[in-house]
Amino acid sequence: MIDSLMLSAARITTLAAGQILTNASGFFFQRDDRLFLVTSRHVVLDEPSEHQPDSLQIELHTDAANLADTASFGIPLYDGGKRLWRQGIDGAGEIDVAAIELNGAALPPGCTFQAFTPQHLLQADEHVEIGSTLLVVGFPLGFQDSLHRMPVARHAGLASSFGLRFQGLGYFLTDGRTHRGISGAPVVKRASVDGELPWHLLGIHSTRLLGNRDEEQDEALGLNCTWYADILMTLTE
Repeated sequence: MIDSLMLSAARITTLAAGQILTNASGFFFQRDDRLFLVTSRHVVLDEPSEHQPDSLQIELHTDAANLADTASFGIPLYDGGKRLWRQGIDGAGEIDVAAIELNGAALPPGCTFQAFTPQHLLQADEHVEIGSTLLVVGFPLGFQDSLHRMPVARHAGLASSFGLRFQGLGYFLTDGRTHRGISGAPVVKRASVDGELPWHLLGIHSTRLLGNRDEEQDEALGLNCTWYADILMTLTE
């Protein structure tokens, strides 16, 4: 028996002209009969570092009874120069979240995964206590269970008031150890009710918060930016 949460995350490889660029994390989100891959926007395009892949590749489990059975699935990012992913902008600027609609009919036969839905998002009147234990599920530094192709779950604590836009931007803070490769991972909290995927989707992990740190004198803050998951209701309309 494995936790269904581990089947919600996808290891992403970015490519340009067939050459591997970077590794990242993502997860599945389903709205009605439409399926999306969600990750950080800077995974699909990051102008400051001139990171501009033309496609992504994910790995899907193809046999629920044998999780070592997987198949690669390619996802183009452009069609005739037009970008295929969706990104959000609010009053404070760009939101570091991207959603790419997947062609369900093209997925490998028998593929097994779990997808978050709008029902996994918190309602406006639901409270998350400061310091609550959260999980960040992904592939730090590309690390995974190399046999079963599974992600790992890292602990993090809620470090800013949930529901309050930190510094006026569309994210909250978590306190936890993160690494390159986990950008785009789902940030979740255990739900109090049972179900096939009994987790609340709170946000999408973006990056470490650097702050005004003197690199010679100060340790890393250990704080991370997580964009609120309700942006997905806009991106998947």
